[in-house]
Amino acid sequence: MKNRKRVFLLLGLLITLGLIYIGILQFKISQYSHNEVPKNADYLIVLGARVKGTVPSLALASRINSAAEYLKKNKETIVITSGGKGPGEDISEAESIRRKLVEQGISESRIILEDQSTDTYENIKFSKRLIPTGAKLGLVVTNTFHVYRGVSIARDYGLEVHGLPAATPWSAVIKSYSREYLAITKFYLKRYILD
Repeated sequence: MKNRKRVFLLLGLLITLGLIYIGILQFKISQYSHNEVPKNADYLIVLGARVKGTVPSLALASRINSAAEYLKKNKETIVITSGGKGPGEDISEAESIRRKLVEQGISESRIILEDQSTDTYENIKFSKRLIPTGAKLGLVVTNTFHVYRGVSIARDYGLEVHGLPAATPWSAVIKSYSREYLAITKFYLKRYILD
């Protein structure tokens, strides 16, 4: 009887700690997705997401729209479109982003393609190589759930960046946030323990 009580107490403690941890992560995600976005950034990095054939997923379309809106208001800002070609994708994510930006009136002369990356770390690492000399202030463009991790990774690579949040599609909220809690945990492990 005592053993069973201890097991329930331990389970209750673990569940409580888990909920507190998720609450802290959610606070960080919310904080970063509501920060003020600086004007006249030197560059944007639009992080890739799934493309269905040649059509951006809803999450990626939201990122593209946020980037286009910013670029129209900040005429000197250049944009790096980031993301390689994965399974089920007929073109790279970077190319899909580029096409949609051009459709929204963004000049091709302002667009730089990074079409080799396969995850957020590579998005940032490979995009960093393409940032024009002298460019200092950047914005990482991604969905609200992803801004905290995207900006944190970019800062770990020595970039002076802020987040430019794009809305997370309602149909993807539960899945996206659940996966992001795990991805942030992996990021913490990599940053503080494994490296």
